[in-house]
Amino acid sequence: MKLKAFIVLFALSICISTQAAIVDTVQVKSKKMNRNIPCVIISPDKQTGKTYPTLYLLHGYSGNHKTWIGIKPNLPQLVDEYGIIVVCPNGENSWYWDSPINANSQFETFVSDELIKYIDKNYPSIPNRKKRAITGLSMGGHGAMWLAIRHQDIFGAAGSMSGGLDIRPFPDNWDMKKQIGEEDKNQQIWEEHTVINQLDKLENGSLAIIFDCGYSDFFLTVNKNFHQGLLDRKIDHDFIVRPGWHNAEYWNNSIDYQLLFFNKFFNKKDTKTE
Repeated sequence: MKLKAFIVLFALSICISTQAAIVDTVQVKSKKMNRNIPCVIISPDKQTGKTYPTLYLLHGYSGNHKTWIGIKPNLPQLVDEYGIIVVCPNGENSWYWDSPINANSQFETFVSDELIKYIDKNYPSIPNRKKRAITGLSMGGHGAMWLAIRHQDIFGAAGSMSGGLDIRPFPDNWDMKKQIGEEDKNQQIWEEHTVINQLDKLENGSLAIIFDCGYSDFFLTVNKNFHQGLLDRKIDHDFIVRPGWHNAEYWNNSIDYQLLFFNKFFNKKDTKTE
C-alpha cells in the first residue's frame, strides 16, 4: 500500500509540475518612449500547445509591475485554474495616458499597442478582443477604463477596482499635474483626460464592464458617479460596492470577483461584444 501511495503521489507531483504557471519578468521595448519597460507576465505552461485569453492587470500610483504578485501571491495558481495569461506592466505614475507634456510618459500607446503586439508575438495568447480584457486598481482602474473605452477594437472587457474614475476632484494629488499640467491652467486637458468623460464613446454591449469600490474608499463617490453615467446612457455593467478601504486587503478580495467575471466573458458564446 505504501508503494502504491508513493506512486500516486509521484504521479500527482509530475502532473502539478507540468501545469505550473510560468512567471516571467521581461523588458519590453517602447519605440515611442525609446526605452524598455519592465513587465511581469504569468502564463500557463507554454509546452501544452494551447492558446489562452489574456488579462492585462494594472497597478496603482507608486506601484510597479510587481505590485499584483505582492497583493495576490497565488496569482500563478489562478492563472492555471482559469487558463489565462496575466500581464502586469510597469505603468510608473503615468495614469496610463499619453502625456501631452512628457514625451517620456506615453503609456496609452505602450499598453494598448506596443505591449499587446509583444505579448501576441511571444506568448500563446489569442489575438482577439473577445479574448482580451484589462483591469487595475486605483490609478490602474482609471487606466484600464481609459484604455478599454478608447480602444474597443483591442479590448473586449474592462474592469476597475477602487478606480480614480474621475480625476477632477483631485487636482493636486498623485503627480497628475506632471502628466497633464496644472488643472487651473489646463482645464480643457483635464476634462479630456478623465475617464468619466469618455462614456459617450460607448454603446450598450460594446464593452463588458465590471467595477467595484469599498464603502470606506475615498474614490467611492466618483465610482457612484461613473455608475450613474452608465445608467443614464443605458450601458449594461456590473457595479459592486462592498465593505473595505483603499488597500491591498480589499484588492486581494476584489480580484477574485473580477477574474470570475472575465472568465465568463472569455467563455461566453454569442455575446454582444463579439
